[in-house]
Amino acid sequence: MTLYDELLAGLGDSGLEQIAGMLGSDTLTARKVIEAVSGTIVGGLARNAEHPDGADALLGALDDHMDADPFNGDVASLTRDGHSILGHVLGGQGTEQAASGLSRLAGVDSGTIMKLMPLIAPMIMSLLAGRAAGRGMDPGALADDLDRERSSVPGGLGELLDGLLGDIFGGGVPRQAGPYEPRIDPYRTEHEVPPPSRTSGPSGPSGPSGTGHGVTPAAGGGERGAAPGTASPDW
Repeated sequence: MTLYDELLAGLGDSGLEQIAGMLGSDTLTARKVIEAVSGTIVGGLARNAEHPDGADALLGALDDHMDADPFNGDVASLTRDGHSILGHVLGGQGTEQAASGLSRLAGVDSGTIMKLMPLIAPMIMSLLAGRAAGRGMDPGALADDLDRERSSVPGGLGELLDGLLGDIFGGGVPRQAGPYEPRIDPYRTEHEVPPPSRTSGPSGPSGPSGTGHGVTPAAGGGERGAAPGTASPDW
């Protein structure tokens, strides 16, 4: 079972219907959008884990998500956590770039995608944390698992997402202060990261009353992290 399959199971029918309402679509379209969003996040995690120090730091960060239940959670906390995760995985500008690309791919307003991404990110981290703990993964095994997940995205969509991530990451994950610098533990370092300029915003329609089993999609915004692989507060 892929993380996407586990994600759908965690959302359940009611969560899927609520996301469909948030997107202004039917549940079939919602499934496709969720697959694209989750595939982008997993692909970004896989890119970060390509560097051994990045995989090691990510494995440590997963410990902090072991007891979280993002399918039944406080909306504000979930959204803050989601934006922090996205800041680590894609960077602030990369997150906006991903939302713009997914918007064109799915035919959904980019502002709505910006609302959905920080809701999906903690769910992916929680599911990945449970898998890593259950299988006793070391950093290498985690990197291999994420690479398999990235490869499991269906052909056409997988190629499009690889292209999108290639645009965000360029030639590879930059070696900067953050998960790739062993002298710093960016997942537990408290400091401010100046947000990048906003090139797009959460201007989409308001979300429904909830996602999953009680998570209400909040308006976009929140902290925008630094470039992929750079330090930002709390995953």
